[in-house]
Amino acid sequence: MSGQSTPPDIRYGYAPEGKDNGVVKSKGKPNLHLRQGQDVVPLRARKPEWLKVRSPGGPNYLRLQRMMRDQGLHTVCEEAHCPNIGECWESGTATFMILGDVCTRACKYCAVAHGMPTELDQDEPRRVAGTVAAMGLEHAVITSVNRDELADGGAAIYAETIRQVHQRVPGCSVEVLIPDLKGNENALRTVVEANPEILAHNIDTVERLIRAVRPGARYWRSISVLGAVKRIDPQMLTKSAIILGMGETEDEIRQSMVDLREAAVDILTLGQYLRPSEHHIPLDRWVTPEEFARWKEIGEGELGFKHVESGPLVRSSYHAKEQAREVEAGGPGRLTEILEADLEGEVRIDPVEADIRASLLDSHPSRLVQLGSL
Repeated sequence: MSGQSTPPDIRYGYAPEGKDNGVVKSKGKPNLHLRQGQDVVPLRARKPEWLKVRSPGGPNYLRLQRMMRDQGLHTVCEEAHCPNIGECWESGTATFMILGDVCTRACKYCAVAHGMPTELDQDEPRRVAGTVAAMGLEHAVITSVNRDELADGGAAIYAETIRQVHQRVPGCSVEVLIPDLKGNENALRTVVEANPEILAHNIDTVERLIRAVRPGARYWRSISVLGAVKRIDPQMLTKSAIILGMGETEDEIRQSMVDLREAAVDILTLGQYLRPSEHHIPLDRWVTPEEFARWKEIGEGELGFKHVESGPLVRSSYHAKEQAREVEAGGPGRLTEILEADLEGEVRIDPVEADIRASLLDSHPSRLVQLGSL
């Protein structure tokens, strides 16, 4: 079934054509809260040498592309314009994007189309598992668009996909990169109890920028969802990601890493923001390989992450198979209850949540931005 779409419109924001499971809408105008005096990098500026990659097109890449088309599947590799698509597909790995190709949220850095999905494909888990088997994968990465119109945010489809991959390909580990599910703990439990080897949810940016960059998200909701995973299953590996180059400061990067450790997140990835189009937020800066190496050192050596994958071309699923095999999960952290669940408009916090947030703030008295501030 083909959904309607609206053509791109420079006045109103990104709205790509050709999406097959929903009515595509504009993402609106991007807005970036830059540091004072900071210029943006022009959209068509020449990339540094360390960001240049070969165009994809090898035989395995073309084989996987045909396979995805034949099965009616989507990959975040293509939808998000990942720079590693050639390397990963040639090595026989890909990140499946389930629940369609139209997202209910309008994140300002993301190349995935925004709009209202019109269907839910109940047969998708079977086809994903079949493709994983045909590819002979040892590690499958599964992510999705946000489906906020569904009561469980798509959790049941995630769980069934995990189960079918495990059944169809015994020994294949499964990593899921889930939405925040609007803080719905029952939905989260549905995914966790399907026993993926790694559960990831990305914060993507620092607290100050979250509303500009991810207008449908909440900073502490994202972090605390990962903390709640450890309460439900203390042995599950958890993972998150931060994208650099969207206006954040070094102090804010470090603070976000500290906050993720409050939820005992095991694995962190850091990579360079690459602006998909003129409709997306501007690029603040090119981050050097040396800075990425320093963040890896800080994350593993000072803050206690089990593993930090940090580099200009790193994306959330980069080297994911190695992480699943080599990293051992830590137990729960201090933050195990979900905060900011399903907040819309004015922030209202119940007394228990207020106590948790006050405790976290007391442990970081130097913070300039209070938890969950708008």
